[in-house]
Amino acid sequence: MGENILIGFLGGLITGISPCILPVLPVIFFSGGLDSARKDAPSSVSAAAGARGDLGGPRGDVGGTRGDLGGARGDVGGGARRASRWRPFQVIGGLVLSFSLVTLLGSLALSALGLPQDVLRWAGIAVLAAVGLGLMVPRIEEWLEKPFSWIPQRRVDARRGGFGLGLALGAVFVPCAGPVLAAITVSGATGHIGPETVALTLAFAVGVSVPLLFFALAGRGLAERLKAFRRRQRGIRLTAGALMIALAAGLAFDLPATLQRLIPDYTASLQDQLRPSAGTPLDLGGLVTDENRALANCTQGATSLQDCGPAPALRGETAWIGSQPLDLKSLHGKVVLIDFWAYSCINCQRSLPHIVQLNDAYKSSGLEVIGVHTPEYAFEREQRNVEAGVKEHGIDYPVAMDNSYATWTAYRNRFWPAQYLIDANGTVRHIQQGEGGYQTTEALVRQLLSDAHPGVALPKPVESAATAVAAGTTPETFLGVAKQTAYAGSGAYRAGPGTFSFPAQQRPNSFALSGAWTLDSQRITAGPAHDAGSSPAAAGSPSAPSSVRLNFTAKQVQAVVGGTGKLTVKGPDGERTVEVGGTPRSYVLLDGDQQRSGTLEVEASAGVELYSFTFG
Repeated sequence: MGENILIGFLGGLITGISPCILPVLPVIFFSGGLDSARKDAPSSVSAAAGARGDLGGPRGDVGGTRGDLGGARGDVGGGARRASRWRPFQVIGGLVLSFSLVTLLGSLALSALGLPQDVLRWAGIAVLAAVGLGLMVPRIEEWLEKPFSWIPQRRVDARRGGFGLGLALGAVFVPCAGPVLAAITVSGATGHIGPETVALTLAFAVGVSVPLLFFALAGRGLAERLKAFRRRQRGIRLTAGALMIALAAGLAFDLPATLQRLIPDYTASLQDQLRPSAGTPLDLGGLVTDENRALANCTQGATSLQDCGPAPALRGETAWIGSQPLDLKSLHGKVVLIDFWAYSCINCQRSLPHIVQLNDAYKSSGLEVIGVHTPEYAFEREQRNVEAGVKEHGIDYPVAMDNSYATWTAYRNRFWPAQYLIDANGTVRHIQQGEGGYQTTEALVRQLLSDAHPGVALPKPVESAATAVAAGTTPETFLGVAKQTAYAGSGAYRAGPGTFSFPAQQRPNSFALSGAWTLDSQRITAGPAHDAGSSPAAAGSPSAPSSVRLNFTAKQVQAVVGGTGKLTVKGPDGERTVEVGGTPRSYVLLDGDQQRSGTLEVEASAGVELYSFTFG
């Protein structure tokens, strides 16, 4: 159990700094410092800060005063209420408690009560909006306090309700999917909750809470140190209220998911370390039966077809969207791709365009794509929500709702997303866990279609690497440590900063580095190395520019680049400068009418991020 607790904590810690946390950070930052922004008021009711009233007049509760502009509020006898230093802990404590209970018990409790599975999410959104309005409009705040007026000598207001605000945030908190969260979610949804699951959940929640508490405490510290926060308390309240209302509206319209799709997952390299590396056994869970035992024959990152045993039957679907119920026996003779996904899963949303593209390209050639929607959260069990997600993502292949996790369990799955590729005889031939592997999956789909229907006319490959291989040109070249296979420099190619130099000889269809680069799982970043002693390659000249040299064969060369700066491209057509900026996207570096072989040297300014090169 100790190892599981450590993994749960690390998984939560990584989740707590991932892009899916960004939408709630402004609310946590301001809510953590909202009450502390008031200057502690003197105990005397005659102090100037002791007045509240929009027209300057005092208002006494029980002989005391209450101030919105930094004033004091007396509970009994006019004493001042000191600013609470516990509010950040209350907010995060409420969030962690609410999220843990909703994840573990939410689905079971709502099912027992016969309530819609998304009622908790909408209740949380409503509370967020109400608290935000209360911060902005004092009269609404008073209405919100009335239900609690029976509590002796207690008042509930938007500034002091840190724990309640945290409970609301926890009900709508949707972190990125990962193997730890998947294990917790499946256990909670299926009712298999034991001591290990509870320990894993608490460890994950504590891990998530560490970075969130840091932001809440930062908000409190800033509020306590800056006089402007104390002088402009009304403005701070308005800002915090507007942020809460904006978050509630964004959640209602699923805008945070759109934001997260636009932001590269900068924690991908950390998440990868919790997953098996290429060539290792798959991280499978679930109950092992004679039907699914052979799935363990597959390995992670395999680039060729494997024999992973017969495909388990689809089972337990509560509904089918876009199709009548299907079973694998009726699909004998077709190549089948089963995609496990959930509509609010950010990782799934990034992979869905590739799955849709495969279906569009190969459906007429004998490919049958089936989406198995297994809910990550309770609100994803509602059919109307799933139907909206299917429509939003342009899915026109059959989708089975696996609310009981029956098919998920039969396939021993543990990841959102995950793909299982089945040949025409009903044998699983390839498994992809998590994002990525799109080029490999397409290449294997093409191979299985050709095996099932010899002589079939297949369309041109839709993934760039497959296109390159088919045309005899240089394959797509990934630069991140997790995916690179074409590095031709000296020394090991490992994560971290280093100073590199070009080799004297470089083989075809390869790349090498020169100058200072920082390597991680998904990309390389140009700039000075912070620790020359940890160089992953033989040291070159510290003053050499950060450059990549390609030996290639292609008509066109493109690069996926992020960050802001410029690329200086030196190649067969001379020298040119390419300005880059914004989120990562593809830039054309070389273009021509005929295929040619040559050398291309790309110099990057500091801070520019290179992900991959594609050739066409």
